[in-house]
Amino acid sequence: MTETLLQGLPAQVNADCRVLVLGSMPGAASLQAARYYAHPRNRFWPLMGALCRFDPQLVDYPRRMELVQRAGVGVWDVIGQCRRRGSLDAAIVRGSEVPNPLPALIAGLPQLAAIACNGATAAQAFKRHVQPALPAGAAALPVLALPSTSPANAGWSLPRLLGEWQQLSQWLPMERIGG
Repeated sequence: MTETLLQGLPAQVNADCRVLVLGSMPGAASLQAARYYAHPRNRFWPLMGALCRFDPQLVDYPRRMELVQRAGVGVWDVIGQCRRRGSLDAAIVRGSEVPNPLPALIAGLPQLAAIACNGATAAQAFKRHVQPALPAGAAALPVLALPSTSPANAGWSLPRLLGEWQQLSQWLPMERIGG
């Protein structure tokens, strides 16, 4: 399998962001579709629907993104560019990672209350590339290492994932946001 230089997707974050969800690097399906969590078996959208109180099956991608942002959730990745053989996080060529400018983004989000890493690779990349560069105030934010929503994490059922991801609810509005 050939090694490909990949460019990630743009941040989907607004000024009211309270929870920043960070993946590692979008998979092949997401890059091809230019949409976060585009693989049909990824459980990200069902989880966000449950947490943000909308039915992701009833709305298209732009509306999904609008609804999570309205609920105070931003979406981006730790890695902005890398070389990878295939689609899995394990195929990212170590040392080829170029992180996204997260310290600047985080510093510009006055309502940010927590950072959630979607999977172990995202959490490790955050610790390695981002945490050391965070300004003092941002360094105090809770950083949650949540289990991956990827279909590669097949050992975790959707209810089990929701049990862990439910931690984000403390920073999200209680009212139904639409859908």
